[in-house]
Amino acid sequence: MPRKKSKEDALVEIKKNLKSKKLIIGSNKAIKNLKLGKIKKVFLSYNCAENIKKDIIYYSKISKIEVIELAQRNDELGTICKKLFPISVLSLSK
Repeated sequence: MPRKKSKEDALVEIKKNLKSKKLIIGSNKAIKNLKLGKIKKVFLSYNCAENIKKDIIYYSKISKIEVIELAQRNDELGTICKKLFPISVLSLSK
């Protein structure tokens, strides 16, 4: 099951990795890279679509990758990442 992270911890980790250019935006890229074993952590927005959440949790269990469900909604996550669109899934590359 995804682990809940405090708002402050999640924001710090996302902002730190945003500057390092290791964050991958989008569910399709996250699932593809999960299958290839190129991901070390996945962040899900609070209101991520249920079918996407199930797929990511399934592939992350197979690969033993940590999934963190954030306290932020997808529109807030988009703002945090300085994008003009909502973001439901962020993944951290190895």
